[in-house]
Amino acid sequence: VQLQASGGGLVQPGDSLRLSCAASGFTLDPYAIVWFRQAPGKEREAISCITDTEGRTYYIEALRGRFTISRDNAKNTGYLQMNNLSPEDTAVYYCAADLYCTGRSTPRYWGQGTQVTVSS
Repeated sequence: VQLQASGGGLVQPGDSLRLSCAASGFTLDPYAIVWFRQAPGKEREAISCITDTEGRTYYIEALRGRFTISRDNAKNTGYLQMNNLSPEDTAVYYCAADLYCTGRSTPRYWGQGTQVTVSS
């Protein structure tokens, strides 16, 4: 059972990235997909979530309009499209699978993180 986040990298302010969260060993269908991030010196926080069947989406207010969460159940993968990135978005991004979009710090499954660095 594994969740693997990928797609991070070093980009300039204003650039875009799309992160992927691929599941193996289990199906993502019944689970909400949650994205977290942990910036240097800060606690990890839940930033976005998409529910299992209805695909309802949630974002923290600071990201609304710039980030878009989605999922492709056929590919057993979730995504986080990040636009107009700023240095404040620099963090390790993690994906997780959980029963509901509560953003709790102990989701059912954790994925490995992917580093996103925004710098000129």
